[in-house]
Amino acid sequence: MPESSIVVRPEPMESGSYTASSRLQAAGLRDAIKLFEEAAAAVPVPRLPQPFVIADYGASTGHNSLLPIGAAIAVLRKRTRTDHPTLVVHTDVPGNDFTALFRTLAEDPDTYLSKDAAAFASVIGRSFYSQIMPSSSVNLGWSSWAIHWLSRVPGPIPDHLHVAYSSDERVRDAYARQAAQDWQEFIAFRGRELCRGGRLLVVTAAVDEDGDSGYRPLLGALIDTIDELVAERLLTTDEVYRMGIPIVGRRESDFLAPFAPKGRFEQLEIEHLQIFDAGDRFWQQYEVDGNADVFGAQWAAFCRAAVFPTLVGALECAAGDPRPTTVIDRLEAGLATRLAAAPEKTRIPMAYLVLAKRPKTT
Repeated sequence: MPESSIVVRPEPMESGSYTASSRLQAAGLRDAIKLFEEAAAAVPVPRLPQPFVIADYGASTGHNSLLPIGAAIAVLRKRTRTDHPTLVVHTDVPGNDFTALFRTLAEDPDTYLSKDAAAFASVIGRSFYSQIMPSSSVNLGWSSWAIHWLSRVPGPIPDHLHVAYSSDERVRDAYARQAAQDWQEFIAFRGRELCRGGRLLVVTAAVDEDGDSGYRPLLGALIDTIDELVAERLLTTDEVYRMGIPIVGRRESDFLAPFAPKGRFEQLEIEHLQIFDAGDRFWQQYEVDGNADVFGAQWAAFCRAAVFPTLVGALECAAGDPRPTTVIDRLEAGLATRLAAAPEKTRIPMAYLVLAKRPKTT
């Protein structure tokens, strides 16, 4: 992809499969929801007729947002009149599948719209690496599985799909610089958008204390599958050279950097920072039932939804060419077969952050 390409999460090629596969993510949000409930209990509530505003940064199809936002609204209802309006603003890039998002909000059994008559939804199609809400308008913010996608691709990763496992120091440095810039811009604009006393909870990929970015079994099996497709001439070496997953996990020091030396940036402070292994739920199921085929198929379906659309963006195809779909099908099948043949637990380093906006110091 060219250096100027915008890559804030892939647009799912199959919205239904993306929503289904994202249940791996949503199922692991229990502790994050607890933190979000605590934030909802702590933030100031605007006086009527002003609505309470919740921003969902990087909504995708909305599935990972329903439970936490619903939980936050339930906490708010203990603090406000039942008719105090709550406005939930879901944001994502213009290429996002907003039709799927609207369907999730209207039809999913967990939707907050069916549980609170004073809750209202709206959507903004714009990157969160810019200001997308009026200054001092957001009371509570949520962002999950989104900011580890870089805003721009610094360049190809010649020796791997993921920069964390590249041996090219120049490439690693370029991606690290972009990740640092993205993080600073993300929080700078949120600092402007949040009201005094507002809070933002971020759930994102991390690097653990051992320096591990995780996902090694998946990436190894995926590279082997791609090599097989090259041998069959379904992919060219030039296309593989351009393939990459523009995701960067951050270390604790990376999250803290913009806040040095006084612990404050754009009037934001880090109220909570936790890096942990999120746990491989597919592996946990495999330990119970021993079904390797299901284990492989679940991880392959997840990868199909989360990263395969980005990979096939490197293909040289005319409009209407069926090859991208064929490649995705083959990647899923090959990944499932390889993971089923040698099941292995996947490490998933994640981070929770709660950012709070404090009053200006005099």
